[in-house]
Amino acid sequence: MRPARTSGAAAFALSLLLALTLSMTSAPSAQAGQTAVRGADPSVLRVGGTYVSVQSTGGGIVVRQASSTEGLASATARQVWSDSRNLGEVWAPEIVRDGGRYYIYFTAGRGAAHRMYVISSSAPDAGYSAETKLALPDDKWAIDGTLFTFSGQRWFVWSGWAGDTNVEQNLYIARMSSPTTPTGGRHVISQPRESWERVVGDPYINESPEAIKDPNGQLHIVYSANGSWSDQYCLADLRLRAGGDPTHVWDWYKSNGCLFGSHRATMMPGWDPTLYVNGPGHHTFVLLDGDIATSPPAGPRFPLMFHAVPKGTPYSWDNRYWYTGTFCWWGNTTYSRANVPGPNTDTGWSLKFFE
Repeated sequence: MRPARTSGAAAFALSLLLALTLSMTSAPSAQAGQTAVRGADPSVLRVGGTYVSVQSTGGGIVVRQASSTEGLASATARQVWSDSRNLGEVWAPEIVRDGGRYYIYFTAGRGAAHRMYVISSSAPDAGYSAETKLALPDDKWAIDGTLFTFSGQRWFVWSGWAGDTNVEQNLYIARMSSPTTPTGGRHVISQPRESWERVVGDPYINESPEAIKDPNGQLHIVYSANGSWSDQYCLADLRLRAGGDPTHVWDWYKSNGCLFGSHRATMMPGWDPTLYVNGPGHHTFVLLDGDIATSPPAGPRFPLMFHAVPKGTPYSWDNRYWYTGTFCWWGNTTYSRANVPGPNTDTGWSLKFFE
């Protein structure tokens, strides 16, 4: 049973007390939650007592299963798909469970040809179908896509280009009539236009979106900002206003800085930079069946995985590892914006991330 929902100042006080208690009793080790998985872009969900992860390996995709997030690193990696058609670079597979079936969404291609693909199976680590190109509206460069259900509607969110050239990576959303069929148009929900997400550019980047629902039932899309080739890489948040339309860009409010990052100058006021890792980003909320309806209530910390580079190590793609961490909801947080249509502030739940 979930605890009763709290509101306003009470929720904030509960979150503050929890964070202070945890900081005194469970400080991270020198290695924080570093695992032995060397690579990027973790995607993990929990099915019963089993944790299931997916990762790209060269020209293929592997699945691991373990009884804990920490155990995934030593679990057997079973290859579930290989690039038999020579599609190109295989990036950021995302595992989703929908209607009792597993779907893995991934990007494949070369240069401007990167597009989203999907495979599916009734089992998490075997029996996957051949890949199908996802017919996203406008058919532009697309990476880091994931499926979720909110308010009874399936949605797909991804990072892509507005046109055919690499000017900037925006976040887009589209409705889905099934786990494999987009319907209607694509709608931009975020562009990397804030100063703190333009520290590293050419191109400027919003990518790696992950959906989650807060204790009030509002939708959030937590994403990575700044280039993944830089230790300025970080996580930020989009919060959909209560009753808002996910396809309407002005119904989304952006955090006023990074919520999880390694540089104080880019952090949202009141949020601290990491102690043990540089450039934390491209995370996964480890939810039951990957369902955002199983998002945690106010108070408890819940599992998180992300990639980062250990401090003291040169920052490079080759030095990225998967890390285990935790997150919790943080109440009474105002996101503000200027010179845009509609109200310029929105107060509600945000998130705290822990190494």
